[in-house]
Amino acid sequence: MNDSPKTINLALQGGGSHGAFTWGALDALIADERIEIGAISGASAGAMNAVVFASGMLEGGRDAARRKLHNFWLSVSAEGSLTPIQRGFYDAWFEAWRAALPQAGAMWDALATFVSPYDANPLDLSPLRDHLTQLVDFDALRKMPGPKIFVAATNVHTGRGEVFRRDILTPDHIMASSCLPRLFRAVDIDGEPYWDGGYAGNPPLWPLFYETDCRDTVIVQINPVERHATPHTAQEIANRVNEITFNAALLGELRAADFVARLIERGALKEGEGYRRELLHRIGGAGKLESFGAASKFDVTWSFLVALCELGRQATREWLDENFAAIGERSTLNIDQALRRKPA
Repeated sequence: MNDSPKTINLALQGGGSHGAFTWGALDALIADERIEIGAISGASAGAMNAVVFASGMLEGGRDAARRKLHNFWLSVSAEGSLTPIQRGFYDAWFEAWRAALPQAGAMWDALATFVSPYDANPLDLSPLRDHLTQLVDFDALRKMPGPKIFVAATNVHTGRGEVFRRDILTPDHIMASSCLPRLFRAVDIDGEPYWDGGYAGNPPLWPLFYETDCRDTVIVQINPVERHATPHTAQEIANRVNEITFNAALLGELRAADFVARLIERGALKEGEGYRRELLHRIGGAGKLESFGAASKFDVTWSFLVALCELGRQATREWLDENFAAIGERSTLNIDQALRRKPA
């Protein structure tokens, strides 16, 4: 009997405060000593979760990683440790418009169409960056061994996605991956401006396929692929467009991985000659997360974040109970169902 841990790669989606679901998923995976995390790709909140996790593992192993993730999400919550000035700025962006009037979200969408963050935030204040740098020792993260990390951002000039690797990561790379262009100024890295990585890869899968030896990739998906209600208000329409946009790259990569797997099965490609059959799994992506509207991605109350964390923890424990034996053996993500097509 082999009692050694099973290694998995993680692909962590971004989605504002819904990243607290991923916090819960990570907490459950870290607590399960049958699991080792070999590499992580992430965009936006997924990238933040990735570097906070890796930093904790460096400093004190599994227990430290769990504590550090808890402290990170507490720090950015409304009940966290932001200074009054930081809290006021954060509230102005993420809460005040929503709280002022029932239609505040729609008002913000309309305002953001005409007011640039270069005008509304001329000092480029970013309290979230301050907290990230307090929690994560990026110098140590770049130098010390640990899981591979791949962080996605979108180059504003070219429109293409770019993936930054652990050995060069700075706070700027993480903030670039999290930069929503209607809220924040583009993040400059080596003379190039970057926006949120979700536009190009949310999360990127290909680095896990090409740059690691592990075939098992677990996607923690916090943006529902499907919603069964038709949006009618301007805000509902904008929210659904954002969800579709932020899932498009992921679905494209799933199609590509599935295409390669089918060619290998048919003998058109030979596994081991630059191609391999990936074993794909998913936590989230449907079910309880669908009950939260996209506007709730700006809710940073501690009670809401803790509730999402618990949902992620429960979903992951259930996934492990049902699928642990499949790790290393077969995919548990039904690609036909995910892509809504008839089985081949």
